Amino acid sequence: MTGVNAEQAKVTEAMDRLLADFPPDSVPPKEFWGAQFDAGLAWVDFEEGDGGLAVSPSFRAYVSRRLREAGAPTWNRSANIIGIGMGSGVLAAHGTPEQRQRWLRPMFTMDEIWCQLFSEPGAGSDVAALSTRAVRDGDEWVVNGQKVWTTLAHLASWGLLVTRTDPDLPKHRGLTYFVVDMHADGVECRPLYQITGEAEFNEVFFDDARIPDGNRIDEVGAGWRVSMTTLMNERVAIGGNTVPRGHGSIGQAVEAWKTHGDGNPATRRELARLWGEVEAMRLTTLRAVENMEAGTPGPEGSTGKLAWADLNKEVTAFTVDLMGLGGTTIPEGYTLEATSYETRETERVLSPQRAFLRARANSIEGGTSEIMRNILGERVLGLPGEPRVDKDLPWKEVPRG
Repeated sequence: MTGVNAEQAKVTEAMDRLLADFPPDSVPPKEFWGAQFDAGLAWVDFEEGDGGLAVSPSFRAYVSRRLREAGAPTWNRSANIIGIGMGSGVLAAHGTPEQRQRWLRPMFTMDEIWCQLFSEPGAGSDVAALSTRAVRDGDEWVVNGQKVWTTLAHLASWGLLVTRTDPDLPKHRGLTYFVVDMHADGVECRPLYQITGEAEFNEVFFDDARIPDGNRIDEVGAGWRVSMTTLMNERVAIGGNTVPRGHGSIGQAVEAWKTHGDGNPATRRELARLWGEVEAMRLTTLRAVENMEAGTPGPEGSTGKLAWADLNKEVTAFTVDLMGLGGTTIPEGYTLEATSYETRETERVLSPQRAFLRARANSIEGGTSEIMRNILGERVLGLPGEPRVDKDLPWKEVPRG
């Protein structure tokens, strides 16, 4: 049996056994996810014992298809997208065996929610300009500073934190990466309410917060390298996130046309155009995910995220326009409230009106569309980069506002 056939048989046998022993229609989601992890079907390309079977990442698509056909719960990947979509890849590429053993399983079962602590008030898109400091004190690091726009920080058990540990080095070289306990002394979360009325995002303050050195990811000073793994996985998680054909925002557009459409041929043509673009993107994304090679993801995530940011705005705007005055009100009511565990632990479907408002964030979160264009222009198309006069200066000598 060839290597590919042996891997196929290994994954198929594990999948058959999982679905037989833990029928998705009768097993609670968290129990199913735990069994899925133990069977090596969380991330099949990870090592055995880490939620994988040490096979080619191409088998992820096969696992996803089998789970979808069986009606298995898969919404943990979106509800804990920062952990499962980003933190898992960081731990697989840069974490120690002890760190993977500690964090991967409860991450996948959603027993522990994760957040990402990168952006700062003075360093948004320029992540490497961050100023949150970590100073070593024996076997611990003392952290002081502020992060902003941190999704789900108020629900998270753990955070992916990049800090400055050597201000005498240029900004990309003096960074170190940690996993921080979000309930530790000296860590404070404050909600930031967005246009939908929810507070998914937060600002997080560190006031002499202590992190054990055992929570450091990779070497001291390797923070930029680990951060790039995080960001590329983030763009894959956002840009590679697909819904079944005809679902999501385009499904809502079709329902709105059936209910509110006036038979106008121009409206029908616009809906057909949007449907075609969404479907083309869905298929392109699926192909990109299936062809993704092991290691640091390629440009597919940035491409998908950039395209979807604009397309989702178009689709949701089309839907609320069709709804007329009804598109200007939110049926569930408009209140200021923090995102709760309940909204993360269900297959959450926003109303068309709220989906329209939420889509405004697509071109900002996970790297702005402007940053995505720079990345694709410089790293994929080979275009000249923008001038960076501070690239080789010690961070402490770089002027800051």
